[in-house]
Amino acid sequence: MSADIRSELEGLSQGKLLAEFTRELGLQELITVYLSDGGKDHTRSLYCALVQSDKIENTIATLTWDLFYGNGIPGAVEYYENGKPRVEYLRFGNDCGLEPLIIGREFHGIRPNYLEISEEFRLFHGLYHDRKEDRYYKINDAGNEELVVIVEPRQIKIRLKEIRQFLAVKEMHLAIFFDSRVYSVNSLENLGLKEGGNDQRIGLMRWDLHYGEFRGSFDGHNMYSRLIGKRLIEPLPKEKSEFWGFAEKEQKKVVDFITGVDRDGNEVLNTSDPDLLANNFGANRGSPHYLTPVHFRKEVLDKYYQKPGKYSVEDGILRCASLWSMTMDNHHDDRVVAWLGDLGRDLPHEEQLHWRSHNIPPAGGPSETFVRRQLLAQFANSERAEHLFPQRYEELKALCDRILGWQLLLRLAAEDTHHYRAIRVPSTDEQKDFDELFSRLLRF
Repeated sequence: MSADIRSELEGLSQGKLLAEFTRELGLQELITVYLSDGGKDHTRSLYCALVQSDKIENTIATLTWDLFYGNGIPGAVEYYENGKPRVEYLRFGNDCGLEPLIIGREFHGIRPNYLEISEEFRLFHGLYHDRKEDRYYKINDAGNEELVVIVEPRQIKIRLKEIRQFLAVKEMHLAIFFDSRVYSVNSLENLGLKEGGNDQRIGLMRWDLHYGEFRGSFDGHNMYSRLIGKRLIEPLPKEKSEFWGFAEKEQKKVVDFITGVDRDGNEVLNTSDPDLLANNFGANRGSPHYLTPVHFRKEVLDKYYQKPGKYSVEDGILRCASLWSMTMDNHHDDRVVAWLGDLGRDLPHEEQLHWRSHNIPPAGGPSETFVRRQLLAQFANSERAEHLFPQRYEELKALCDRILGWQLLLRLAAEDTHHYRAIRVPSTDEQKDFDELFSRLLRF
């Protein structure tokens, strides 16, 4: 057998596609839920539908697709009851327990067609749509963006985790339909193949690989192989859905921090769980106090200064948009101090891990400004240059308007405002940090 024939037989067997179709899927991977691909010698189509869990056997019983591109939109059915005509509205155009996850929008050639992700799925996960890149992101409690959906003109991928969480609460399965055809100019006889198929089922997967001949040439081709199949994806347990009311209540993860050094020079670690710490109201006597100062290298804040669009490092407080915030003592030249209990209460676990990597044994106490504000409930101004700069900058702008009637400094363009929020005294003596600071100041 020639190498060309062997290569053609391999393509007609569609082994790679079948292996991809039947392999075990990882929860964190993005799986294909829509595909429309073709060429001179092949076509591949993939679509999907949500199926009620009590009707999955009806779906897996045949290889016929249960839902097609362009279906799954509102419709109506007319029937007779007691001799009188009735019309019933159907949200998804059927009464078979099927719902679309991907909706094909068509506008009769007047406007461009496009693909749409189910609105319920998008709202369920609170997905942000990056319209420029056509990507959907989920923002977790720590403020980090996780890629969930990739939309391309001929393919859509969605992360399996979010699909199965959605299925859990809806008590449904996802049915993925697959149809791949490969064409050949050779005949079945020349290739040593027989006409017919082999319908197989393993668990929630069913497929058939069929070989056939065209009765007359089809675009120069004489025979074809067709791989058609279905795969049903089951939901996660409801307690793993992370959806309020159904999800299990997970114990908050907390990190142990260095709070001191013992007589032998060993670092002393204590939990930051606020429920296990002592306080001024008699809780957990004998445990470390909630207001135990914990020290960190000043570089701990570099991460947040580098993303001023997401984080805000202010006088005495760190914020992540409107998701979380923590008071801190950032009034030192070489360190940052925070209360032990605040670290466990206010920071998400992955942020605690970041702070732990910069944790150092204490040397000295909190700043006077921090003590006056936090413990004595007094007003106290910061003397740090990075805290005074925005105050003086705003005062200068107000004076220019009132006295000169024009601005001495150029107004920052909207796209340059992040430079203003990131002005600070560098955390190290590295030339790079100084150059970045000087570059930001030149914007003013």
